[in-house]
Amino acid sequence: MEPGVIALIVIGIIAILIIVANIKVVPQANAYVIERFGAFFKIWSTGIHVKVPFMDRVAKQVSLKEQVVDFQPQQVITRDNVSMQIDTVVYFQITDPKLYTYGVENPVMAIENLCATTLRNIIGELELDNTLTSRDKINERIRVILDEATDAWGIKVKRVELKNILPPREIQVAMEKQMKAERERRARILDAEGEKTSQILVAEGHKEAAILRADAVKETKIREAQGEAEAILAVQKAYADSLRMLNEASPNDRVIALKSLETFTKVADGRATKIIIPSEIQSMAGLATSLKELVVDGEMDKSPKPNQSASATIGTAPTIPNVSDTVNAKEALRAQAKQNIQNIPRPQNNMQQPQQKSPFDYS
Repeated sequence: MEPGVIALIVIGIIAILIIVANIKVVPQANAYVIERFGAFFKIWSTGIHVKVPFMDRVAKQVSLKEQVVDFQPQQVITRDNVSMQIDTVVYFQITDPKLYTYGVENPVMAIENLCATTLRNIIGELELDNTLTSRDKINERIRVILDEATDAWGIKVKRVELKNILPPREIQVAMEKQMKAERERRARILDAEGEKTSQILVAEGHKEAAILRADAVKETKIREAQGEAEAILAVQKAYADSLRMLNEASPNDRVIALKSLETFTKVADGRATKIIIPSEIQSMAGLATSLKELVVDGEMDKSPKPNQSASATIGTAPTIPNVSDTVNAKEALRAQAKQNIQNIPRPQNNMQQPQQKSPFDYS
């Protein structure tokens, strides 16, 4: 084989090897910073790229994934002069490979130092209790400060977390005692509140029971009063019905007088030492006196005359009285009795009358 042909074959193989060596495949979530003749040329994104031999070079391979950096504990002092150690965790992502490559020499170290100084400044403004209870506020303040500072480096700070807060051993013991005392205080408060609630419930139970008993007594008295009222109304209604029936019957004077005598008999059965005689009784007494006089005088008229001889009556037939004369005599007696009743004076009130001699006394 001629030497020229061999040289061409060698040159071709070398060219192919050079081309293959300058073919680059950029993986996913990565970026290549390309320099040409030592100056920034372009950024290769995901895909196949070919660089010019002896002119271009890959200055830096940058990962675009979110990265996590755990920094070493930093010595900080609180506002109340308590020394403690705090270690932080920073989550960041590269947004501009060019700024990340040319912005700062060591971006991770720069972020660590910036985080330490920012943490000391923030903790120095807080006391121990606020430091332990304000982690969210501290994280947010550190994130904002780091994000503003790293914008010039092509870095986006996503989150900042305080991983551990380690106070001195003496402070830990004091905090444990304080926590124990606080828990005991809460336990006593809960016990007192439980006792208070129990007593309140018991008192409310007694109160409700007393109210129910009072309501029961009230209801009983109301029912008894209603029953008595209904009984009184029933009695009065019956009495009114009897009076109405009596008025409808139109009783005569004799019935009224008889009822008066019955009432007087009931009054006389009592234990009273004085008896009030109504005016109707006086009228009846006058009527009885008139009847007595008529009966006695009539018997005296019927008796035989003392100067009349017995011989005149012996052997002589008795004389039969005329019927019309007897009827006329009875009518005359009745008229005389009514006249005597009408002439009896009527008292104006039921004052106590002086004791009089009974007209029925024949002695």
